[in-house]
Amino acid sequence: MDLDEVAGRLYALPPSEFTAAREAEARAAKEAGDVRLAREIAKLRKPTVSAWAVNRLAREHPGEVAELLEVGERLRAAWQEQDPDALAELTRRRGDVTAKAGRLARQDSGLSSAAAAEVDQTLEAAVVDADAAAQVREGRLAKPLNYSGFAPAPIPRGRPARRKPPEEEAREREEAEARKAKERQEAEAAHKEWQEALDAALKKHDERAERVARLERKLAKARKRLAEAEQRLEVTRREERHARGRLG
Repeated sequence: MDLDEVAGRLYALPPSEFTAAREAEARAAKEAGDVRLAREIAKLRKPTVSAWAVNRLAREHPGEVAELLEVGERLRAAWQEQDPDALAELTRRRGDVTAKAGRLARQDSGLSSAAAAEVDQTLEAAVVDADAAAQVREGRLAKPLNYSGFAPAPIPRGRPARRKPPEEEAREREEAEARKAKERQEAEAAHKEWQEALDAALKKHDERAERVARLERKLAKARKRLAEAEQRLEVTRREERHARGRLG
């Protein structure tokens, strides 16, 4: 058993079943002697409803997801090549495949309007960003995705592609990199905070588990002594009845 195998099982579950299953998996790993794996399992985050819906989509409709991501890959390539005809065609297909995937993700999921919007947001991110596409394909999202960088847009047919001045392109790249750096810093700070909280919770859990184990061992000994006392009591009662009968 490894982390990928466990994560695959857990992120296939509805959010309502995730926490209990994660605890059971961590406990099983610990009982098997793999404390490191148990800790890694305990770090897995419970998915939001929208993230679960996208994970389910990746598992139950891999063909549609593959089509969506393939359109996104081709769209990004067309943008790099500044091919207006390809961009116009792929932008149309992008709308079709994204809408179809969104309908499948919402199907029988009972999503709220807010969660449904997060599903659409995640699918759009997967189309325009390769990293987001890889996460959607893996099917282990814990939260919805959002792409804040520059997204490819169609170029009207019959008009030459307008290349931006180098300084404008450089500025946009710098702004995008700055946003990503800021988001990463915020994510690292949040992770550090939750990591510390997790370590403290694991320590307390281990301490209490050991205390329970000690109490269970004491209880087992006490039960054994009680059984021995009950056995002696029964023998004593039997001998007392026998002696009383001899008096008569």
